[in-house]
Amino acid sequence: MNRLPSGVSTLAMWTYYPELLSTPVPRYTSYPTAAEFGDDVGSADLEAALAGADGDVSLYVHIPFCERICWYCGCNTTRNNRAHRLRSYLDALHTEIALVGERLPATARVRRIAFGGGSPNAIEPVEFVRLMVSLTQTFRVVDPVISVEIDPRSVTRAWADTLAGVGVRQASLGVQTFDLKLQEAIGRVQAGHLIAECTELLRKAGIRSLNFDLMYGLPGQTLAQLEDTLRQAAVLEANRIALFGFAHVPHLIPRQRQIDATALPDQAERFTMAARGLDLLTDAGYTPVGFDHFALPGDPLAQAAVSGRLHRNFQGFTDDPAPVLIGLGASAISSFPRLLVQNEKNTGRYQMMLSQRRLTATRGIERDADDRTRAGIIENLLCAGRARIPAALLRTASRCLAPFAERDLIKMEGDVLILANAALPYARTIAAVFDRYRIDATRRFSAAV
Repeated sequence: MNRLPSGVSTLAMWTYYPELLSTPVPRYTSYPTAAEFGDDVGSADLEAALAGADGDVSLYVHIPFCERICWYCGCNTTRNNRAHRLRSYLDALHTEIALVGERLPATARVRRIAFGGGSPNAIEPVEFVRLMVSLTQTFRVVDPVISVEIDPRSVTRAWADTLAGVGVRQASLGVQTFDLKLQEAIGRVQAGHLIAECTELLRKAGIRSLNFDLMYGLPGQTLAQLEDTLRQAAVLEANRIALFGFAHVPHLIPRQRQIDATALPDQAERFTMAARGLDLLTDAGYTPVGFDHFALPGDPLAQAAVSGRLHRNFQGFTDDPAPVLIGLGASAISSFPRLLVQNEKNTGRYQMMLSQRRLTATRGIERDADDRTRAGIIENLLCAGRARIPAALLRTASRCLAPFAERDLIKMEGDVLILANAALPYARTIAAVFDRYRIDATRRFSAAV
């Protein structure tokens, strides 16, 4: 599903079927999704899951602060304009690291550490170093792959030197668009030269894999503006590009009410933008990874996609094979084979719980055998374009799959469901057929494309 025949245009291969894209669907960075989390799961469940963790685990550290808040952003973040608030949060985070470390068996090995937010570089470089020291002294860290999300507007030489000093080799820049008018429309103004200067600083600091987050479907965005942004990203040789469709959900994200919804491209225009993005980036030498990521051939993400080792977690498509992801920080989510659990979102309550030396998990869901089967199907469809479907599940799904089969978007080979190349824009919608929680779901998700 992820590779186009040489010389074939995506627009020539993709056919727009609006009826198949009419229902918003989850992005499936987990299954079940966070929409199914309940408050009957909490700290006791997290403690039990931690005690049973073994082998390779990954850590995600959430920094819920930014220097400025962008209107489009759905992250749990606030401004870093109060020194006391930052200091109190970081103190609580250090306490959580210690508490989790006490409960994790010595046989667990941390091989990946990801810092996200917000913007991790909203804190001072010395505080970032303190966090790394705390993590490496608390956990059994083995030759880790360390990644960090970066706001390019506030990257300094001191920050670049810090990243180099602690061994960060992967970074992700929140670029979104190079077009000034579009930046103004979403509350994220950053001159193109800042991106270029930040890229150069990070390269000199030893960043080997640099991702650009980009978006289509922005208010007033034209195809030409998207093409220009993609070309500039390719010129700067971003190793990875995540090309997301802007999810306008102001009923869930109040800050998005500042965005002019009347200027948003319609579904047909978004479809064309997604197709053109795939065309342009593959022509520039990028390997398609899943339905919205791209990577240069030498990048580990591209190698994982080509070799069938691609996975999906809360960071999106990844080459991380660890079965356990431990989330640290307010709102961070931990993933275990039989449990998904989220920390308290409110930073004040998060800090209060940790002042009492309590784990802060407040909601989640236990994954039964059916959930785990469906999670595997959804991940395989999105990552590999194929999945083995148990007979009983195929019988219940056949009616919903029929519209895709009639349009030659899918086929069955024995008990294996295979997505055609032309099915890429419908991948999430096809995956949603196997989501048992979608039957009676009332929550509105983002557009499928």
